[in-house]
This record gives sequence, structure tokens and C-alpha cells, in this order.
Amino acid sequence: MYSTPLEAAAEETGRRVTTLELFFDLVFVFTLTQLTVLLAHDLSFATAGRVALILVVLFWMYGAYAYLTNQVPPDRPSRRLLLMLGMAAFLVCALAIPRVFDDTGVVFGLGFLLVVVVHTALYTRSHGWDSIWYGVTNALAALAVTGAGLVDGLAADGLWLLAIALQSVTPLVAEHGPGRRDGRGAAVLRVQLGALDPAHFVERHGLLLIIAFGESVISIGVGIGDLPLTPGLFCGAFLALALSVALWWTYFVRDEEGAEAAFRATPAPARWRLAMNAYYYAFLPMLLGIAFLAAGIKKTLGHLDRHPQPGPALALAGGVALFLVGDAAFRTALRLRPVRFRAVGAALALATAAAGVRMPVYGELLLLVAVLVVMLAVESRSCAADRAMGRPVGETVDEPV
Repeated sequence: MYSTPLEAAAEETGRRVTTLELFFDLVFVFTLTQLTVLLAHDLSFATAGRVALILVVLFWMYGAYAYLTNQVPPDRPSRRLLLMLGMAAFLVCALAIPRVFDDTGVVFGLGFLLVVVVHTALYTRSHGWDSIWYGVTNALAALAVTGAGLVDGLAADGLWLLAIALQSVTPLVAEHGPGRRDGRGAAVLRVQLGALDPAHFVERHGLLLIIAFGESVISIGVGIGDLPLTPGLFCGAFLALALSVALWWTYFVRDEEGAEAAFRATPAPARWRLAMNAYYYAFLPMLLGIAFLAAGIKKTLGHLDRHPQPGPALALAGGVALFLVGDAAFRTALRLRPVRFRAVGAALALATAAAGVRMPVYGELLLLVAVLVVMLAVESRSCAADRAMGRPVGETVDEPV
């Protein structure tokens, strides 16, 4: 007998992320690396849009796996083997990404279909055969992506958009789909869908973000390549690292702790929607921002004393801005205070692109680091003032932020 998701969550409250889940995340982040490769090859708005399409589709299924293993840990050989098969399927997708809109689109689509099939198999083993309906829309989305590999241009882009539309229907199917043989209604299903372990869920996504930050660090080495190690080059590398560290500080110093508290304060029926808003919709721009930033670093770090082209300059500034927009959305979804500093920081970061094309790369990197440091310093002083006046800081609040 399998325990219900609610019972499993109760039994596993506060459990840690397993090494197999972390291994799974390492493979998934390789897809982010490949997206950076695709973007760095052609820093254009068209490529940036297609990179966004790919990440939206892929991250949906990553979230599905993270949600599943939160409720049903991979603690049995059959679950572990299926999860490893899912890792292999994500690897197929990652390997096909650099030419996915040329000649590897079908390979990507078939790999993604396997990702969906394995997830559905895991879900039905633990949640019963009624849950197979969750996989129908996901499978149709995978078939749409596969079909995109057979056409070119706007037709391919349209099929990718269709895949995203089909994925967005899945939550409605999960909650209001075909009737359950055991008579479970929508209210019961919402409780079961919200039976998450907050500590595990927050930690899992935090570890994913840390691994993704590793891509920005790797991009420093790729950008430098075989250039002589001069003091100027070290200065540029340290500025790029400082940029990643400041983004790390932005999320990890208070947001994780506040997120776990917000989940624990949320009733189970509303928790799964909160998970989608905070860890899917808000996390997407954060991950996309890291990919854009890494691409910008790769294209500029070897030319620190030159004025960057508009594409690389916008990738650097836009990457930081996207991350801050995502973090502001994350805080808004979880009702964490404050938010306004992140929103202002995003606007200022994006504005550095205009100045960046008129100065050496050093200048834009320094401006972006300064924006983040000042943002964090002003926010810290504001929070200290709130504490002194007895107002809640970084906590779940009842009123909109």
C-alpha cells in the first residue's frame, strides 16, 4: 500500500533534499548551460525569445518532478530508476538545444516526450491511475514541440507557444479534470495537491538556483579563455564574480527563510497555487536572468577595455534586471516585505545598458555591482528602521506589499 500524499508529507516534514534529487538538478541545469551557449552564439532579440520559450517549456517539467519528489521521495529502487531515466531524457533535451530550431528539434521533442512519460509513470505509481490525466496535456505539449522540429520559422514558434498553452491547462485538469473513481472532489484534491513539505520544497529550489549560479561562474573562465592573466583581467573577473555574489545575496540572505514561513502559514488548499506562483512563474525570470547574464559575461570578459556591442551590453544589464524582476515577483507572491527596492533596482540595472555601450566593459560591470550593492544597503537600512519601529520585516503579511 502506498501512503497518500498528505500522509507522506506529514511523515516527511522537514526532510532534506536527497543526493539523487541534487544529481537530477545538476543534469537539468545542463539545459540552462546549453541555453547560454545558444544565446551567446547569437545575441539577438529573436534568439532571446526562443531561449525563453525553451526554458518555459523545460522548467514546467522540472517543477513537476520537484513537486512529485517532494510528496513522494525517491526512497525505493523503482522510483530511483525511473528518476534516473528522467535524468537521461533531460540530457537528450539538453544535447539537442544548440540546434533545436535547425535540425535537432525532433530529437529534443522525443526526449521531452520521454521526460513526460517517466513523470506520468512515477505519478501514477504513487497517486493512482486517476492521475494519468495530468500527463495528457503534458504529453500533447511534448508532441507539439516534436512537431515544431518538422517545420521552420513562425510555424515552429507557434507550436512552441501551443506547448506552453497546453502546459498551462494542466493545473485545471489536475483540479477539475475527469471524475475520480473514488469520489474525490475538487476540494479534497486541492488539499492533496497542497500537501507539500515546505522545508524540502524551498531547499530544493534554492539548491537549483545555486547550481544555476555556477553557470555564471563558469562563464568567467569561458570568457577569459586563453588570454594572459593580467591584473586588468583579474579585475574584470572579480567584478563579474561580485555581480553573481550580489545576486546570491539578494535571494539567499532573507528570501528562503521567509518563503518557508509563508508556506507553513498557508492552508493546504491554497499552497499548491502559491508554489506555482512563487517557484514557477517568479523563478522563470530569475533563471532566465542568470542565463542572459552568463551569456553577456562570455561575450565581454575577453574584451574588457572595449566598448561592448548593444547585444552583450543588454545581456549583462537585462540579465540582472530579469533576476530582480523575478525576485520582486517571488516576494509579491509570498507577501514578503519589502519589494519596492527590488523593482527600482531592476529599472536601474536595465538602464545601465544605455551607458554600457559608451564605456569599456569594466564600466558597465562596475555600474551593475554598484546598483546591487546600493539597493541591498538601502533595503537593509529600511528594514532596520522597520524593526526599530516594531514593524514586521521579511515576514508574511496580510496586506498587499
